[in-house]
Amino acid sequence: MASGHTTLAQQEKQPRTERGRKTLRKLLDAATLEFGEQGFHEASISGITRRAGVALGSFYTYFDSKDAIFRALVADMSNAVKVAARDAISDPMPALDVEREALRGFLEFASEHKEIYRIIDEAEFVDPQSYREHYETIAARILERLQAGAASGEFKPDPTEAQAWAIMGMNVFLGLRYAIWGDGEEWSAGDIARQANLLLAQGIAAKTR
Repeated sequence: MASGHTTLAQQEKQPRTERGRKTLRKLLDAATLEFGEQGFHEASISGITRRAGVALGSFYTYFDSKDAIFRALVADMSNAVKVAARDAISDPMPALDVEREALRGFLEFASEHKEIYRIIDEAEFVDPQSYREHYETIAARILERLQAGAASGEFKPDPTEAQAWAIMGMNVFLGLRYAIWGDGEEWSAGDIARQANLLLAQGIAAKTR
């Protein structure tokens, strides 16, 4: 498979009209369903265009191959996760509240888009570069938030990359446990986010007397 980086040819295929952008959105939404239900290897371009309600030839106006739309879909989902977290945050908001609300936003997004876990997990093998970039980008955003909290005096100084990855790992597996495996189970995104936030604020070590 080619690298996950956007090529010049792919850049030239980006739509320049509103109609083109709507068609691209239809293809990406259809690809989400196709890859989410069928998996990468069983999914097909014809299945994507059928779901999108567009002609098969229209696919090649935007993508060169099934690999190309898969890479674009991983990037699109990464951006959707970013938007879900960002939209859950109000400004100004205390640093700890930012982490709580960002997690709540992610949990709500994942519960409504369960296919994200299958698609991102498949990317590890289908397109490792996209898979790595997905997590590196999220960790970088968390580190930026930690640094902002440190600068305001709300967090300890000099937060590390490892701390950002630890928080991301917690968030990812909370999403897996509750948003993906929690069908029919009573749980609240707000409550799960509050429990995780309490862990960040107080830790789990018993207080020494």
